[in-house]
Amino acid sequence: MDQSNPYTAYHPRMTISPPFAPEGNVLVVGGGLVGASLAIALDAAGCHVTLVEAAAPRADAQPSYDERNLALARATVNGLTAIGVWPLAAAQATPIQHIHVSRAGEFGSARLDAARHGVDALGWTLPARELGAALLRRLDACQRLVRLAPASLTGLAKCADGWRAQIKTPDGAQHIDAALLVGADGTESFVRAQLGIQADVHDYQQTLFVCTVTPERDPANRAWERFSDEGPIAMLPLAERRCGLVLTVDSEMAGAVTDLNDADFIALAQRRFGWRLGRLNRPGKRHPYAIKRVAARGLIAPRAVLVGNAAQTVHPIGAQGFNLGLRDALTLAELVAAAADPGSPDLLERYAARRAPDREGTMAMSHDLVRFACMPEPWLAPFRSLALLAYDRVPPLQQALARRGMGFRGEPPRAVLERLP
Repeated sequence: MDQSNPYTAYHPRMTISPPFAPEGNVLVVGGGLVGASLAIALDAAGCHVTLVEAAAPRADAQPSYDERNLALARATVNGLTAIGVWPLAAAQATPIQHIHVSRAGEFGSARLDAARHGVDALGWTLPARELGAALLRRLDACQRLVRLAPASLTGLAKCADGWRAQIKTPDGAQHIDAALLVGADGTESFVRAQLGIQADVHDYQQTLFVCTVTPERDPANRAWERFSDEGPIAMLPLAERRCGLVLTVDSEMAGAVTDLNDADFIALAQRRFGWRLGRLNRPGKRHPYAIKRVAARGLIAPRAVLVGNAAQTVHPIGAQGFNLGLRDALTLAELVAAAADPGSPDLLERYAARRAPDREGTMAMSHDLVRFACMPEPWLAPFRSLALLAYDRVPPLQQALARRGMGFRGEPPRAVLERLP
């Protein structure tokens, strides 16, 4: 391991002594990308974990293992390596070695280069379905984990040392007692509602369309983020010289864009993105997603905690959603692995404090960036260009941008890095 490189992965063998007794069980509700990652990390730490998954354990049936192409930060790949998932997915991943950020009609741009920061890649792109398949394979190898799938949480009752959860399964209702309840059940979290934790919601009135395209020119491991009055558009490098297209439109236009034929959709994307990669061709099946920001007003309750989209759903600009959620999961697993009681108030308070700088900074960045970069007021143009030029050419700003883009913000879990610069 390169001790001089601040971004080198640290892959601890998580242990716990003594192992949790059955009454120390951790119940994770939600088997999506973040919930599955948390269950794997806790199992590796020697915890007794029950994972409640809404869908049967098949990659093509998981609701969050869809056609999106994920941009995984470097810290995320370090963390997935630490829990044994990345080796099962790496062959399908494409490195991001360059990032180019610009605004249509304005002169400024910011460029990030992996070599400039002493790493082989700033991150990697991977189809969400491939990551889902890798997680399911790794779940199959877990030793202590109990998986209930398909199953759903239908009720919660507080008891002396935790929660009694009522679970609906094809074989009938079950009751599970847990010392710690984890809500990893997505944006419309049932756990969050049952705990009485309120959430602030901001509807961006935007719809995201994702698909694959084949550009005329090789993207050469470069990712592009392009802003305009109409919203952001991104291109992510994929295998076989393809790109993952991420196109944002006003929600009132979503129906019309859905109805476009392939030629007209490509023409729209070409106009919005430009010709840096030459002519775009061969669009894949399009998938629309309504965009809203949902922020829980608290992360913890007595013997309960929220992670991933149940805690915060951010604008997809900058591709921070899963990256942020995985840092939630690995931080929680790190704290639980070192504790005698997984649901103690002290542990949960430390979790909330650890996550606050990363969570708040990432949420503010994604929210403010989409507003500032896409506002149509002409007087903003020179300020935006100067800001991009500063990030491109001022070394401390460039370093900060790269560090945060690679997922090293606040006090990250030890599983994602050895030390910070």
